[in-house]
Amino acid sequence: MYKRMLVPLDGSELAEIALPYSEVLAEKLDSEVILVNVRTPGEDPGNPEHRSYLSKMAATVEQNMSKSSDTPPGQKVKVESIIIGSSGLLTHAAEEIVDYAEKENVSLIITATHGRTGVRRWTLGSTADKVARAAKCPVLLIRANIDVPKKVKLEKLLVPLDGSKQSETVLPHVERLASRLKAEVTLLHVVMPLYQVYTAAESTGYYGGMGMVRVPYTEEQMKPLKASAESYLQKVNGRLMDEGVKTSYKVVVGSAGEEIIKAADEIPADMVAMSTHGESGFNRWEHGSIADKVLRAGKTPLLLVRELQT
Repeated sequence: MYKRMLVPLDGSELAEIALPYSEVLAEKLDSEVILVNVRTPGEDPGNPEHRSYLSKMAATVEQNMSKSSDTPPGQKVKVESIIIGSSGLLTHAAEEIVDYAEKENVSLIITATHGRTGVRRWTLGSTADKVARAAKCPVLLIRANIDVPKKVKLEKLLVPLDGSKQSETVLPHVERLASRLKAEVTLLHVVMPLYQVYTAAESTGYYGGMGMVRVPYTEEQMKPLKASAESYLQKVNGRLMDEGVKTSYKVVVGSAGEEIIKAADEIPADMVAMSTHGESGFNRWEHGSIADKVLRAGKTPLLLVRELQT
């Protein structure tokens, strides 16, 4: 899996925080790393500045991986670098990255999310967002405003599931990653709180009309929903355990995005892995918007896997 990993770089230190993650995954998965830079509109194709920068980054990645104790003896490290895109006025970084990934059979894109470039090439945040929405292959997003540890570890994975087949699209990826990374997996199901709605007295309504009052379900009323979610996670947990994955699970009540971020911090998770889009079998939440919330408000690296199309 992930035999060819693509890391977009724009010349900034912020973009380079994706490199340690690519090194760890390349070492563990025996993958090729491709560093890519996109020409900006009107840029001179013969400009040597960015070619020199990419070559330097490739050499650094190769050196780090060859020195790492995690690199299997005899494993050949393969790092490539390339400048893509035309110098025309219609060049768009995200489109160029996605098109290149498809043409070159890239199996994972690793990119930082935020921050403008040191050489004013392209806005990394918006580009990463567009890549995550358009790429067919999985995308690993690294928050650019976090402190990257001296030694990146990917030993604890948090996997939010909502009971739908679409959300389970991520599971084959999680299973293989856990096996190769020797990582522990925590499955999470967030049960959204329900309310009973009553008509209130006329005086409480807007403009003198009838008002509505929402009364949250009691703990007792929420029990069947939590039990259903727990039963579902037990089945998924059992399947992963049968494949040799070390797993646990938890059910919580609350707002999905907030609870995912909270769980990632409490574990603490090294990566959150989830599918994008798809309505829930339990009618709980829609993946795209939740992924957006986790990305924008969380600080844990986020692996997004596009749902299977039927």
